[in-house]
Amino acid sequence: MDINFIREAITVVSFVVFIGILAWAYSPANRERFEQDARLPFEEDAKMEERS
Repeated sequence: MDINFIREAITVVSFVVFIGILAWAYSPANRERFEQDARLPFEEDAKMEERS
């Protein structure tokens, strides 16, 4: 096993992990959760304005 094989293996594993993250991020099952998370800063601002 030489250094080039290790480099190739790490590259392939990294690419597979990247594709997995993309699949997870764009999965329709996660859409609602991501939309809620995107609104969170605005909801916190509204709560802070109500307290003032």
